[in-house]
Amino acid sequence: MNYEEEAKLVKRILIIGGIVLFALITLFSSFKTIKSGEVGLKVRFGKIVNTKLNEGFNFKIPYIEKIVKVNIKVQKAELTTESSTKDMQIVNTAIAVNYRVDSAKADNLYRQVGNDYQVVVLEPAIKESIKSAIAKYNAEEITTKRAEVSTECLKTIQEKAKKYGIIIEDFNLTNIEFSKEYTNAIEKKQVAEQELAKAKLESERKIIEAEATRKSNELLNATLTDENLTKQFIEKWNGQLPSTYAGGDIKSLFNIN
Repeated sequence: MNYEEEAKLVKRILIIGGIVLFALITLFSSFKTIKSGEVGLKVRFGKIVNTKLNEGFNFKIPYIEKIVKVNIKVQKAELTTESSTKDMQIVNTAIAVNYRVDSAKADNLYRQVGNDYQVVVLEPAIKESIKSAIAKYNAEEITTKRAEVSTECLKTIQEKAKKYGIIIEDFNLTNIEFSKEYTNAIEKKQVAEQELAKAKLESERKIIEAEATRKSNELLNATLTDENLTKQFIEKWNGQLPSTYAGGDIKSLFNIN
């Protein structure tokens, strides 16, 4: 075999190899696996043509169609935001939201925002809902009515997320933090209230003691009558008269002439 024949053979092998490789790539790219907890959407030239792909292998036309997978498992979004209360106090909140995509509306969600829905629509909806809910309460109520505030936030978020086909499973205000100035003011108020309560208790104690003493004195004075004193003397007297008498020499005891 001469040089020219060898060159032709190598060329033929390379061409065949390229065709086989292209065929294999085409074959493998003709299928897409849909896992449990996912929804598959078949897209052709940017348009959704099938929304009912089953779990497992699904066929698609290579280079013309693609299969987009949408996660429908419960996912978690964590973020922080700054809001203003009804009395204009700044409050920073940390939020944790468990959510999932409604499988029946996954195609609409993909049409509207694509697969980056958490950043594009969910997080802005959460922040807007938090600000709207917190603005209905005074700063003090945010702490004393935390469960009520949390419920209000959850209700607002659910309403906003629902229109995108996102279901909110759970919501938690993991942290609520006011400005340093407001926190210091609250601490001083609490100390003052504690001191006032302590002074009130002490005052009430003294009033009770004074009232008890007054009643005791009234009772004592009521018993100190001549009749009662005579009766007490007779009850305690043993019947004996004094055993020492001065007699006729009594003047000498006092140096009287």
